[in-house]
Amino acid sequence: MARKTDIPSIYYGEPRKFDPKFRGPVHNRSCTDVVCCIIFIIVILGYIALGTVAWIHGDPRKVAYPTDSQGQFCGQQDTPNANKAILFYFNMLKCANPAVLINLQCPTTQLCVSKCPDRFATLRTAQNTTTWEYYKQFCKPGFGSKPIEEVIRDDDCPSMIVPSRPFLQRCFPDFITRNGILTVANQTFFNDGLNVRSVNDLKDAANGISSLLNAKEFSLRIFEDYANSWDWILLALVITMVVSLLFILLLRFTAGVLLWLIIFGVIAAVGYGIGHCYWEYSMLSGKPGANVTISDIGFQTDFSIYLKLSQTWLVFMISLSVIEAIIVIMLIFLRKRLQIAIALLKEGSKAISYIMTTLLYPIFTFFLLSLCIAYGAVTAILLASSGNAVYKVTSAHDKCIYGNLTCNPKTFSATNITTVCPGSQCLFAFYGGESTYHRYIFVLHLCNLFAFLWMVNFTIALGQCTLAGAFASYYWALRKPRDIPPCPLFSSFCRALRYHTGSLAFGALILSVVQSIRIVLEYLDHKLKGSQNAYARFLLCCLKGCFWCLEHFIKFINRNAYIMIAIYGKSFCTSSKDAFFLLMRNVVRVAVLDKATDFLLFLGKLLISGSVGLLAFFFFTRKLPVIQGDVPSLNYYWVPLLTVIFGSYMIAHGFFNVYSMCVDTLFLCFCEDLERNDGSPSRPYYMSPGLRKILHKADSISKSSL
Repeated sequence: MARKTDIPSIYYGEPRKFDPKFRGPVHNRSCTDVVCCIIFIIVILGYIALGTVAWIHGDPRKVAYPTDSQGQFCGQQDTPNANKAILFYFNMLKCANPAVLINLQCPTTQLCVSKCPDRFATLRTAQNTTTWEYYKQFCKPGFGSKPIEEVIRDDDCPSMIVPSRPFLQRCFPDFITRNGILTVANQTFFNDGLNVRSVNDLKDAANGISSLLNAKEFSLRIFEDYANSWDWILLALVITMVVSLLFILLLRFTAGVLLWLIIFGVIAAVGYGIGHCYWEYSMLSGKPGANVTISDIGFQTDFSIYLKLSQTWLVFMISLSVIEAIIVIMLIFLRKRLQIAIALLKEGSKAISYIMTTLLYPIFTFFLLSLCIAYGAVTAILLASSGNAVYKVTSAHDKCIYGNLTCNPKTFSATNITTVCPGSQCLFAFYGGESTYHRYIFVLHLCNLFAFLWMVNFTIALGQCTLAGAFASYYWALRKPRDIPPCPLFSSFCRALRYHTGSLAFGALILSVVQSIRIVLEYLDHKLKGSQNAYARFLLCCLKGCFWCLEHFIKFINRNAYIMIAIYGKSFCTSSKDAFFLLMRNVVRVAVLDKATDFLLFLGKLLISGSVGLLAFFFFTRKLPVIQGDVPSLNYYWVPLLTVIFGSYMIAHGFFNVYSMCVDTLFLCFCEDLERNDGSPSRPYYMSPGLRKILHKADSISKSSL
């Protein structure tokens, strides 16, 4: 049937012709994109080979355990350091280079110890005193009774020890701020036996250590909060699953009521938030100390401090007002289309109720994605830990001609390096090597990243194609539910995996290439952050924006292409073209139905996660008198609260993704049904009576928009 709003078919292909033999997803199909399937299988085998090579050459102990100056692991069983799991630095003042902190490797002697020093002492003052026995445990074993000058020259003992505490299995100075002054062992200056040094020198040498220690304390508090509230977090997530499932099932019977409740519920919730923020802002405006700006106090681990500032509530109020305005404006423009979208959502809920197994399929997808992530992460760790121990010459004198050269600790004493550079040592530097394998570690990391992205995108594509085939079987059943084929989800999965692995891999490959380029651009942007070249940064920003748009466009095309593959069993390129032309021939309906339903589903996810989050907020802040005694003691109540909100949104997103795929599949089938059939007895519509109403409403809106 011709419509004035349709784009001429000369640009976007001819509409589908009536086929009396067509009864839904084609069963007699053949393999598609075989070449890409073969390449994909080869890549999988290569990825397995890469993981095997990484397993052979890699050693996870290099990541899990620190290494001393002799290349021995600290805390590793069946070694002399089995009971010495902490790494001690002889001279922390040599760790001033920021790169040292990244690698946690300093150009000084490092020794495995059982515990960090808990007192301040210097080598000169410790000798011939009772402290000497304690001091010797931080010296090289078997250094003998040398004169103190030779001990210092050969770096057999540290020139001093300071109170330290372990972090990342390494001893770092225990900085304590007293009355705004940084101290170590209650001292701001100390004599290391050679020079008088300031604590600030030690802090500068261990740049960032103080913040790392604070981060450790912060992370321990967070871990404690999770340990005390994990059962309540789990309960909240289970409630989210039940609510999401009930919500989808109830849409079949009360789609209109529920969706309007969503709309007004979100508006009311945001409006309440605006009013509450205004009330808090007005209450704090006159209080002393509440007018301090957020930038003045900086980052604080205790978020309750921010809630005592009037500016915080002003920012919240403005943000919520903007969100409220956007939602209201979108509702005004979509007011005529919401009723149409509601009918389509109701049809989707009916389809899901007939094929309930589709709600469990995201669990299978999650399992496959977890395998991909675990394999990629383990391979990356093994690649990073590949290589043999590399030793470098370390000298106390910067003018040593052998400084930073590779050396062999077994033969180092036989060389003349110690004669030319007195006090030089052959210390462990890093893991690596000069072999062909080690020279191409970076390339292997890139291969691991690309293969990982391809596997993840293929898993997502397989899930979309499987769900599309199941929902298409529902739509093209003339007498629902009697004509729905048995086990539609399993049959669709088998068809997708048997015949269309190549097509799904092709679509995933295109998306993976674009994502890889985006990751490279993000890496370059990170490297150029300190660059003064404005032109390069502007060009990089433009490229990032273009590839972001390209990635989302490809995702949209792939999603609809997988639906056409599930129905007709054609190649990826043909299916992409057919899907794109079909959408363009019905471009008005795309705006009328598809985008309006996406907006309503987003509001549904927002309402579910927001409601559960609000309930969690009242619970963890002890504002529910009935169960106030069951609330666990927490350091930061926002830790379980943010976890509940994020987890609830992801769970709702998983359920609603099935719903969204159902709606998209029904929408494409609906458009094809309009082109194939005319509603006559010889060419009846496959759509339900509710969707026939959509047809008339869509046409009336299209005509009114001319």
